[in-house]
Amino acid sequence: MRRSFLLALLLGSPMTQLAAAVPAYPVTARDAVVDTLFGVAVADPYRWLENDVRTDTRVRQWVGAQNAVTNGYLETLPGRAVFRQRLTALLDYERFGLPRKKGGRYFYTHNSGLQNQAPLYVRDTIEAPGRLLLDPNAWAADGATALADWQPSEDGRHVAYAVQDGGSDWRTIKVLDVATAQPTADTVAWVKFSGIAWAADGSGFYYSRFAAPAAGDEFQAPNENQAVYFHRLGTSQEQDRKVYATPDRPKLGHHAQVSDDGRWLVITSSEGTDDRYEITVLDLRRPDAPPRTLIPGLVNNWSFIGSVGKKLYFVTNAAAPKLKVAMIDLAERDVRPVVLVAEDMATLDGAALVGDTLILSYLVDAKSEVRRYSLTGKPLGAIALPGIGSAGGFNGKAGDPETFFAFTSFATPTTIYRYDARSGRQVPWAVPKVAFDPADYSVEQRFFASKDGTRVPMFVVHKKGLDLSAGAPTLLYGYGGFNISLPPAFSTTRLAWMEQGGVLAVANLRGGGEYGKEWHDAGRLANKQNVFDDFIAAGEYLIAEGFTTRAKLAIQGGSNGGLLVGAVVNQRPDLFAAALPAVGVMDMLRFDRFTAGRYWVDDYGYPAKEADFHVLRAYSPYHNIVGGRDYPAILITTADTDDRVVPGHSFKYAAALQAAALGDKPRLIRIETRAGHGSGKPTDKIIEEAADQWAFIARWTGMTVAAPE
Repeated sequence: MRRSFLLALLLGSPMTQLAAAVPAYPVTARDAVVDTLFGVAVADPYRWLENDVRTDTRVRQWVGAQNAVTNGYLETLPGRAVFRQRLTALLDYERFGLPRKKGGRYFYTHNSGLQNQAPLYVRDTIEAPGRLLLDPNAWAADGATALADWQPSEDGRHVAYAVQDGGSDWRTIKVLDVATAQPTADTVAWVKFSGIAWAADGSGFYYSRFAAPAAGDEFQAPNENQAVYFHRLGTSQEQDRKVYATPDRPKLGHHAQVSDDGRWLVITSSEGTDDRYEITVLDLRRPDAPPRTLIPGLVNNWSFIGSVGKKLYFVTNAAAPKLKVAMIDLAERDVRPVVLVAEDMATLDGAALVGDTLILSYLVDAKSEVRRYSLTGKPLGAIALPGIGSAGGFNGKAGDPETFFAFTSFATPTTIYRYDARSGRQVPWAVPKVAFDPADYSVEQRFFASKDGTRVPMFVVHKKGLDLSAGAPTLLYGYGGFNISLPPAFSTTRLAWMEQGGVLAVANLRGGGEYGKEWHDAGRLANKQNVFDDFIAAGEYLIAEGFTTRAKLAIQGGSNGGLLVGAVVNQRPDLFAAALPAVGVMDMLRFDRFTAGRYWVDDYGYPAKEADFHVLRAYSPYHNIVGGRDYPAILITTADTDDRVVPGHSFKYAAALQAAALGDKPRLIRIETRAGHGSGKPTDKIIEEAADQWAFIARWTGMTVAAPE
């Protein structure tokens, strides 16, 4: 309170008016950096902000100055404390992860409510009480060290678990003795983009890693030459056996899975983010046998879902843009995939082999529908879902009598169900008790026409009975890339926005996976502008249909969605009142030079290729900020440990916005410490960030934020 009062005095404005003023931004030095690319002069005056904030004093001072201005501004927003209080109350409920059954034991995560990280528990039988195995909340005072991936051994005696520190993509794998709940001495470092696949006998596990990076390059150097290793329990990492590598193709990444019977190691190799894979198989019963390539060429999606004996089951988009299920029999000399479940009008979104059944999840206009098939492809009927929403999970293997799945929707918190694969019976296993009534909310799906006439779906959610006579403050969210779908999903943070009378709209843009490969292809590479056109059309539709007005419309997106927000703000600044670009890819001419950026060329193209350069230059958020137009209020969010989309993207974008004449609304950047691209973020940081974002857009969309009764 005292600090806010002093800020008001220093800036010469009453507190009630301070939030409307553009704050005095820190001065950002401009360097004379100009690249000439394919005959085009491209200025990059803020390149120095690409340097690592951990090691560059100049960048660190800039971050501190920006955060001081942003925090000073956010402190003046009257809704901030209300949102923080309500988010804290809404998040204070039990949340369970999907159980994994191994050796007759059930392993699962459970957050009691406001714990920063979810601890890992085990039940020795399904009826037994949970026993605590790991509590990551004790790992760091600030709660920013997280339990990432974890996998029990087949006999249930050990759990290999990955530790994520400060939001980084790097992982350290450790091993826990389940009987004693004590860690062993096993430690595997410098693991990234890896699964954990146990040998059938529990002697060790397979994982993927890169070479240890040079000092100072840990969070920025490109990731190349990933290899698959086997770690035997009780040995040091230096003794780990390299199982598979492709040094002649350093850009390939490799993901290892062990077949259901433990005989085959199935290695899926890829070069970028596209679902274009090579499949290689190793016979684990014959260690001297050479690897056998089943699917060469990086042409199609071949996702391994399970096995029975020598028969391997895959999901593939080979001659099936919306995907199908095929089987490969390793007993055959020549690999000839046999189609078991043909392509459907709906998009196949997930598949599992449980017991003697294939369980397939489809997206029907971005909503889940789950069907059962025999292992020969005979339809066995659908699995009834609790309503319109999203279902996921169904993890298992051949012979399992049961599995678990999660169901969620925009107003329905994630509920876990136990499913009997033989009888088809399902019963709730974990039902959350929440501080609101889901029946109070309306969820509907609308379709709108994009610029070229393409029909695009969008979910619209708000409180029932909301007065829309003058339009309501509306948050429009989008992603549109990398074949990622946005089905209905519950979000506590979004609920806090809707409780205050806000509308939530989620647009299923091209570039995503809602309608298969063709939908993805229509929104990437030279077609990327379609994504921006779709998002702009979504905003125009919401206004035309009376949900909102230009003065009340805010937009949000993260990562590739941050790029989306940055691009459409440049193209249509008149359409939006406020914007929340998070951890965005903002410099489209240099994205491939850092960490995982090289993978993204599948969706974006190559900046070093002339045709791709011109496409990228035309929409790159950093390069297309033009002064002389009124821009919406913008709050950029990023984090100092983001080694997926390095924070230099957001730093440079913020500096360019603040240097341009863009009207009288603020352009601020909020830089979190000890956090990364999003995964592993502790609950308290989630609450603080969401409260800041909602208070910011509430101010600029005219929302009156009221304290709960």
